[in-house]
Amino acid sequence: MKSKSQHKQKILITSALLYANGPMHFGHLAGAYLPADCYARFQRLQGHDVLYISGSDEYGMAITMSAELAGREPREHVDLFHGINKKLFEKLNISFDHYSRTTWPGHVPVTHAFFTDLFKAGHIVEKVTEQLYSEKDKKFLADRYVIGTCPKCGYDKARGDECGQCGTSYDAIDLISPRSRLTDSPLTRKMTKHWFLELENFKQQLLEWLDTKDWKSNVVKFIKGYIEELHARAITRDMTWGVPIPLANTEGKVLYVWFDAPIGYISATMEWAQLKGTPELWKDYWLDPQTKLVQFIGKDNIPFHGAIFPAMCMGQSQPYKLVDELPANEFYKLEGKQFSKSDGWFIDLDDFLTRYSSDQIRYAIASNAPETSDSEFTWKDFQAKNNSDLVGKFGNLVNRVLVFAAQNCGAVVPEVQDPQEVDQKFLSEIKTLFEELSEAYRTFRLRRACQLLMEIAQKGNVYFNDQKPWLAIKQGDRASVSRTIRYCMECLRLLALGAYPIIPEAAEKIWRMLGMKAEINLQDELKGEQPLGKSEILFQKLEDAAIEAEIAKLRGPVQEEEEATNLITIDQVRQVELRVAKVLAAEKVDGSQKLVKLKLDDGKGERTIVAGIAEYYAPEQIVGLSIVVVANLQPAKLRGIMSEGMLLAAKWGDKLQVVTVPGAPPGALLS
Repeated sequence: MKSKSQHKQKILITSALLYANGPMHFGHLAGAYLPADCYARFQRLQGHDVLYISGSDEYGMAITMSAELAGREPREHVDLFHGINKKLFEKLNISFDHYSRTTWPGHVPVTHAFFTDLFKAGHIVEKVTEQLYSEKDKKFLADRYVIGTCPKCGYDKARGDECGQCGTSYDAIDLISPRSRLTDSPLTRKMTKHWFLELENFKQQLLEWLDTKDWKSNVVKFIKGYIEELHARAITRDMTWGVPIPLANTEGKVLYVWFDAPIGYISATMEWAQLKGTPELWKDYWLDPQTKLVQFIGKDNIPFHGAIFPAMCMGQSQPYKLVDELPANEFYKLEGKQFSKSDGWFIDLDDFLTRYSSDQIRYAIASNAPETSDSEFTWKDFQAKNNSDLVGKFGNLVNRVLVFAAQNCGAVVPEVQDPQEVDQKFLSEIKTLFEELSEAYRTFRLRRACQLLMEIAQKGNVYFNDQKPWLAIKQGDRASVSRTIRYCMECLRLLALGAYPIIPEAAEKIWRMLGMKAEINLQDELKGEQPLGKSEILFQKLEDAAIEAEIAKLRGPVQEEEEATNLITIDQVRQVELRVAKVLAAEKVDGSQKLVKLKLDDGKGERTIVAGIAEYYAPEQIVGLSIVVVANLQPAKLRGIMSEGMLLAAKWGDKLQVVTVPGAPPGALLS
């Protein structure tokens, strides 16, 4: 990290607008928000002029559909989730300069201006086309709400825009036997008028611009391939919830969400400027070619930010800034599978933060960030990273140095005279690591940043151990004690600065414990005889029992009652195989208060399942019962035992009862 003498740069940072359709999950955090926040915090430490912008994406058919299922009006729906997610971001210490929303009134004029400029320049044309219509719902359905048979490979559950089996892209109208994903009802074709953005007009300009970018090769290759296939795309939809079209006689039609959403970055900056009392200040960022624009997104947003939005900006009468850096992360999974609230495969972030700190989850995600390939959150890795890194290396060094200083150095920063070669070598090594750490932040490599942070902490632990200040105290060598503790404190100062982008709460605590009075910054140095602040433990060890409880909650047989929005189709119901199984044997799982291992006869042979029922049933109470199990559930390992299914149980209040079918033979199917 450089000093304040370096050139001050204007850096505009955006994170993909979060769809206000549900609570944020770990995958969102890993993809676009934590990496952006770490980068913003790092660049602020450098003294740069940083503006970090994001907000809620609040229009589109997905909003209207889920609002309808939840019994809410769209505005009520987005208000709810905008508020929920804004509070979650605050709890996670995501340091937005402004978190906006696309339903704020100022978003409409700038979106209209974008449309008007493109329309006047001949890049938007009117067409009458066939679209898929649901007679049952009395509405046209967007691609994401359509399934059917792939026209290429014949897969009968192909999505409305792409086949999940062969990967072919197409328009929903090309599907064979299209039907609604919501009701499974057949769809018909109807003529409707829409406006199309002729993206192919920008192909050459986009390719020339892309050639100037030194981005990750996989990102550039993806965007270049997408640009080569550019064609006209409809930018309007038949609905009422959205930004109206700025043309006469267009009632009942709005701009498509992918057109208006990226403009939300600009309108959010306008709102920020208005709130600061300087309405034109947004221009200093979006219309200044010297601004560095960095846009953090997930993998699925690459086409919009790497081709479509730049094309939309190229077609404007105002010289909008085009993206300079596009750190696009891969997917982040939960225990090997995609996050899915409807499948019960998720972790409630709000609930999570009642037991764990924001620093703990920030570090766990950053240390395994999906930078070049998909990665995942697992409870065991979360425990290991906390106990080994945050407690064992980082927190251990901070605690042992500052407690020792409080007891043996008068609770002040020691003065140092005549540093020895070993001290100077240690200082040189940690400064070199600190510069490497800065470069990792600068180049969007959080995993590497976490590794270097722990290397600095480990260097400090080794130096402290090797210098043995506790022996020097007994020998009366106060000069050696002062040198060791002072250089350990220099290490802590660098650790606080280096950790601040990832684990800001812990970094600020270290800063205060070192006796620093100002906010954490690069310029403040330690001063001899500076009084130390009160020491405190930064992180607590996570015990096995707590982690096993989390795993059991995630995979256990009794799920929390699903919200009314989680409706499924009859096809999804038919995929679940419910089978009667007789309990042959049962025993409690060692080390767990909740888990029971069951040996079953399911009519086809024996299988083992692990169930979280120990608090309700003694093992001998369940032996001999004919229970109901989900027989085609993917096996999962719990406490080292492979569980090959899940039993059904009813839970109300503090009671639980296993579902049984007395007299039914093993293997009988439920329907």
